[in-house]
Amino acid sequence: MGEDGTGGTMGGYPDRKKILKAILAELHAGLPLEEAKTKFLAEIGSVTAKEIFELEQSLLDDGVPAEEIKKFCNVHALLFDSSLEGSMADPAAPRHPVALFKAENAEIKRRVENARALLPALKDGKGADWVRNIIEELRAVITHYERKEQVLFPYLEKAGFYGPSKVMWGKHDEVRGLFKTALAADSAGFPAAAAALLDEVEGMIFKEESILFPTALEKLKPADWAGIFRESAQAGYIFIDPPEGADEALDIAQNTGSLSGATVTLPSGNFSLADLTALLNALPVDLTFVDADDTVRYFSEGKDRVFLRARSIIGRKVLNCHPPQSLAAVEKILKGFKDGSKSSEEFWINMKGRVIHIRYFALRDPGGKYLGSLEVTQDITDIQKITGEKRL
Repeated sequence: MGEDGTGGTMGGYPDRKKILKAILAELHAGLPLEEAKTKFLAEIGSVTAKEIFELEQSLLDDGVPAEEIKKFCNVHALLFDSSLEGSMADPAAPRHPVALFKAENAEIKRRVENARALLPALKDGKGADWVRNIIEELRAVITHYERKEQVLFPYLEKAGFYGPSKVMWGKHDEVRGLFKTALAADSAGFPAAAAALLDEVEGMIFKEESILFPTALEKLKPADWAGIFRESAQAGYIFIDPPEGADEALDIAQNTGSLSGATVTLPSGNFSLADLTALLNALPVDLTFVDADDTVRYFSEGKDRVFLRARSIIGRKVLNCHPPQSLAAVEKILKGFKDGSKSSEEFWINMKGRVIHIRYFALRDPGGKYLGSLEVTQDITDIQKITGEKRL
């Protein structure tokens, strides 16, 4: 413990603020993040996340510009990951992603068993509403699956393990389809549809706990699990309380990045990186950019994204970002973009009572060279309701 009882090595906030201001100045001058982290630990010592936030707030109160403090957020992220790694060696630790997945599975299984216990009564025309309500509640498992698809699977792919992306994701889509079938079934078809759904949901728990998680624990390192924990906060959790540190992880995810004073100059104007990031995130559409080598390079982070995106997909091959059933269509679109036979494609789907418009555009330089593709996704439900005029 430090002299102030906080776990640090310095005596009080005035000293810490002075040191942090000096580190911020060095970051502004080009000090690498890892060196800033080392300097912070050496001169301030081990401090809690709460203390770091309080220290940052204190600097704001002193008039230090938010953009200067934002540079320290990347160092904060490194400190957060370092502190997490120590708790990621034990898969039974409360914050370990596998422990969190298993805690959710216990709640999923309890609901499956409750619904299954009511199935015999359906033959007598009883209990259908109860079972439907449980199935509606169980639809939250889609978030559990998305956390695997968008956060866990990319880490496994980086470790050279592609099986889950190619096989388990397909099973996820089967379960998604079974939810739709069960909830749309009439009274005659509902018992069989509900039973089939419950079997598959429970079967997925077995696949995770007997195959996926043991393999992931073998393939991934504590640093990987720390990253998975951090990025899971954006996806969210189901049927359990968010783990300690989830709010901090979400805050870090929203505030880290390379937001320096650099300017992006375009033919028709220029932006600071902070301005450009804010502009892209304010657009009423979700953007995802895939380069000419079919690698995901960027996605916008608006507050109401239609489809979950975690930062672990950056650097991921786009074909691994789609379920097996969609691969042929994705490959066809990309082939058309590359050979010049197509410049755009569009689809529209109904999802959770909303109409989602998905468009793809080929990006080319002035000479026609293919640069990549842009996915533009928008919820157009309310736009379709517009009539008449509303003038300025």
